[in-house]
Amino acid sequence: MSAPIRPRRSALYMPGSNPRALEKARDLPCDVIIVDLEDAVAPDAKETARETIAGALLTGGYGGRELVLRVNGPDTAWGYADLAFAAGQPFDAVLLPKVESADTVRRAEAVLAAHGAPDCLALWCMMETPRGVLAATEIAAATPRLAGMVMGTSDLAKDLHCLHTPDRLPFMTALGLCLLAARAHDLAILDGVYLDLGDDEGFAASCRQGVELGFDGKTLIHPKTIAAANDVFSPTAEHLAWARKITAAHAEVAAQGKGVLLVDGKLVEGLHVAEAERILALADQISALHGNAA
Repeated sequence: MSAPIRPRRSALYMPGSNPRALEKARDLPCDVIIVDLEDAVAPDAKETARETIAGALLTGGYGGRELVLRVNGPDTAWGYADLAFAAGQPFDAVLLPKVESADTVRRAEAVLAAHGAPDCLALWCMMETPRGVLAATEIAAATPRLAGMVMGTSDLAKDLHCLHTPDRLPFMTALGLCLLAARAHDLAILDGVYLDLGDDEGFAASCRQGVELGFDGKTLIHPKTIAAANDVFSPTAEHLAWARKITAAHAEVAAQGKGVLLVDGKLVEGLHVAEAERILALADQISALHGNAA
């Protein structure tokens, strides 16, 4: 289940036990809503949180946003029931926390299948432990149902005993390994959260670095950061102009039966055309999801 081209610039975590938050999410301009049953929900509220989520989904109103449910780990007291619940709900994906092996992914898939989950219900994996990062390649190849990875840099920092520095140098090895694994298997991959909500420039810089590294978007912990993430992870006007020029020139050359394409004196190959088409398709999807508000 390779990841389709769709906007994932901003992925906002929302506590599944909070009805007001789930209601507010309907009007937020984020691309992805990650409804959380794990970290954001207290142990004594996890059972009732499923009922709250089911009621919100029944009401609907989330538009074309991608809906993802982060479940508790399969080995916890709530993990199995979370997966069984997810199998019957209209989510686009189920996000597994602290994945450290391909077997964990396949066991979760078996539970979903046993409870009648449709083939279109994807699995995503949180990459947030040293063991998980070192197993990124096998995890990425675990099952065709897998469609995405999400970096959990907060938990990773705890295990690495590293600091959250502005350049994020302590995370570069982990980010790179997971990016390579995701792209090798045509998976989406989202960057980790930025914890300092009072540091707007630091957040924007983190997003810019995420774009430079190749992430599809940023996971968020507060609605106030949605606009900045959407802005940074959107194709720029310059990128769109380049993409249109490349695709138009390619179409003209193809119509003439020529094999060599030069644009502004530079040789353009198939890889450039493919990237131009991806950028234009992403822009179209953003417009379809959010219209002029994107």
